[in-house]
Amino acid sequence: MRGGWRRWAGPVAVWGYAAGIVGFYAVLYKRTAAAEGAATPAAAAPASEADTATGREMPSVSIVVPARDEERNIEACVRSLLAQDYPDFEVIVVDDGSTDATPAILRRLAGDSAARGRLRVVRVDALPAGWAGKPHALHTGVVAARGDWLLFTDADTRHAPGSLRHAVETALARDLDLVSYGTLQDLPDFWGRVLMPMAYLGVAMQYPADKVNDPDSPVAIANGQYILLKRGLYDRIGGYAAPGLRATVLDDRDLAVAAKRAGGRLAMVDGRDLVRTRMYHGLREQWDGWSKNAYAGSRGGPLFYLAMIAGLPLACIVPFLLPIAGLLRRNRAAALAGGVALSSVIAYRSWLDREMRIPWRYAWTHPLAAAIFTGILARSFWRKASGRGVTWRGRTIQV
Repeated sequence: MRGGWRRWAGPVAVWGYAAGIVGFYAVLYKRTAAAEGAATPAAAAPASEADTATGREMPSVSIVVPARDEERNIEACVRSLLAQDYPDFEVIVVDDGSTDATPAILRRLAGDSAARGRLRVVRVDALPAGWAGKPHALHTGVVAARGDWLLFTDADTRHAPGSLRHAVETALARDLDLVSYGTLQDLPDFWGRVLMPMAYLGVAMQYPADKVNDPDSPVAIANGQYILLKRGLYDRIGGYAAPGLRATVLDDRDLAVAAKRAGGRLAMVDGRDLVRTRMYHGLREQWDGWSKNAYAGSRGGPLFYLAMIAGLPLACIVPFLLPIAGLLRRNRAAALAGGVALSSVIAYRSWLDREMRIPWRYAWTHPLAAAIFTGILARSFWRKASGRGVTWRGRTIQV
């Protein structure tokens, strides 16, 4: 009897594991597919049609761009914003203590004829105590802003000419207070293609778009690369000067949470055809950037976070090892169950890579991405627990 149980225990365990992996990736697919399909992919209509789509006068918009040492990005970003085919907007770039060529580039841009009356540059020389850099830069830009609506966007973004008009039209047509675009990620390098899908599935798992867009759900998030919101709502929640926002390392998520708690209507919109960005260059920037956000961005608390650190290898690395181990040990159950688990992983990751316009072969880098992100999660937790904070753009931030 005891020997019979041992004979069945192994197959039951490996097939139970395979079923768990299939179920896990099925849930992931449901949540990430909801994020991709949260809205019809954005397409810009001719300006003459857009201005009459709602029958309302188009509101004024102030675009605020925080920039700290952005010499490789700022010119292309600002030029794409100045080229918007929207009737009433201004661009405010907040130079947040840059020490590279960013100030010189901005001075040159401000002198161009295309920028006159549209572009203003505000310099921040010192960060006040109690503030994180980006919230303070955004706050500084809003103080100078005149628009009825605010658009927060990052210096590493590029905007199609119809992007602003599309976002405003979406907000007016759907009676929204905050619209955030999911942008197209430019991923020309190896590490971006390996790691960005892993980051994306983690965000979509914890912040499914159907919950974010549901006014009855407390789940809220926005993409800091593109957030359009009513000035009145921003002022009502106290803006980034509010005590809970001025020192946050997740300025986009926490702004969305505050907006939703205040009764604002939010929507994440597929803006991949209208705005693109390249967040990080190389492995080091990926490591530092995601370490900054990983712990603060988790919704489940410390125990859930520790479970993620332990569970990521089980869900993303072991499925690649199990069929190999089964074949080497001539264990048919392990080989077959491992093959089923691996097939579900490859199917999901191949679909996600296709959505992110990454070559299909990168699905096989999934365990490498998981190994690196396990290190990122552990580092983020350790720096929080030890009180060391995180370093970004020459500043140490307490998570």
